[in-house]
Amino acid sequence: MIEEEAEPEPRENAKIIGVTGGIGSGKSTVSKFIEEAGFPVYYSDVRAKTIVNDDAELQEKIKKLLGENAYDENGFYNRRYVGEIIFKDEQLRLQLNALIHPAVKIHFKNWVAEQTSEFVFKETALLFELKLNESCFKSLLITADDNARLKRVMDRDQKTYREVEAIMDKQMAEKEKIKYADFVIYNNAGLDELKRETEKVLANLKVIS
Repeated sequence: MIEEEAEPEPRENAKIIGVTGGIGSGKSTVSKFIEEAGFPVYYSDVRAKTIVNDDAELQEKIKKLLGENAYDENGFYNRRYVGEIIFKDEQLRLQLNALIHPAVKIHFKNWVAEQTSEFVFKETALLFELKLNESCFKSLLITADDNARLKRVMDRDQKTYREVEAIMDKQMAEKEKIKYADFVIYNNAGLDELKRETEKVLANLKVIS
């Protein structure tokens, strides 16, 4: 009789590593490298985009804040409409974040409880802005020169220089993020170098764990 290999038990105290970076920095690419190395990655920003459609209670709260047009005729989150409103109104943007992020936080907590790895990685654009780094074991910032980030987003999203610049202006300055980060990867030299730098961070984490 062949014994089946037992499933790994979830860890009670997995070490959370926050992964962040401004628009066009390459944080999603680094997160993919981390996954390829065998570590679980939670994509907070992706989850936030789905939870607004999955969570009925959250939907009602968003409609109350932004109006019925926050969802289209098919009942799906009207991302373009919402984006236009909150881009012009900082208070509305903060209020919307205050609705969405607690729901993501609960989902993340449940996700962590299911993991078996010593390290779990949480990718989020607002790691430092929301002080989420305070609940992390370590934080990793991916950054790059402003011109490189601008060009990447313009090519990727077909946005104009001014449109991307306006988005960047609303984000925390890179020099401020660097002050908070435990590890910093500068993404200015191509994918091969970016992967090598990611591997260095992973190796360092194993040493200090």
